[in-house]
Amino acid sequence: MAARASFVIPVLNEGEVIADTLRELRRRLPAVEIVVVDGGSSDATVQEALPLCDQLLIGAPGRAVQMNLGGSVALGDYLFFLHADTRPGLDAAGLEALLADRPAWGFCRVRLSGSGLRFRVIEWFMNRRSRLTRVATGDQLLFVSRELYGATGGFEAIPLMEDVAYCKRLRRAAPPTLVTQPATTSTRRWEARGTVRTVLLMWGLRLAYALGVPPRRLEPYYRGR
Repeated sequence: MAARASFVIPVLNEGEVIADTLRELRRRLPAVEIVVVDGGSSDATVQEALPLCDQLLIGAPGRAVQMNLGGSVALGDYLFFLHADTRPGLDAAGLEALLADRPAWGFCRVRLSGSGLRFRVIEWFMNRRSRLTRVATGDQLLFVSRELYGATGGFEAIPLMEDVAYCKRLRRAAPPTLVTQPATTSTRRWEARGTVRTVLLMWGLRLAYALGVPPRRLEPYYRGR
């Protein structure tokens, strides 16, 4: 029997983009289960998402907490964790072929939605880094088998770097599968904050985390506070 996939999408005040994301996901992958986990949005996120998903949960804010909540109720043999402003490159045939090989876990190449050479250079470095380190960021459509997810206990309940921390644990259990079809993530925040500033911020946060700075101390910088 073919493996079944569940897509878990953590959201917080994503009313402007969530409906388009869910429609595109349903168009490309009509057979997958879609689980949206809201962290207490004050906008129309819940109203926009409710008719377009299979399950909608409301819980405490925080991506790690929200993704674990979604993972606990999702029915799929594989869990795919998708950001609200990211579109998967996989179609139904590609997903079926991927899961037929029964991968333990993996992630996609990333493509940035913005036009221009600057974004092509940034995504090249992002893809190169993730291939070498076997560590993905949240906009690369991280996926994991239900069995391995259960064995590893899901994401750590930290306010930042939950994807990096989880990949480091997963790679100790099994090598990742790298999906060539890219996931396209929005550059809206890059453009709002400034490209160079965003690159330097992300590099700085990753370096600080690698040097042992706790995520709770890094979060205010990420949020711009």
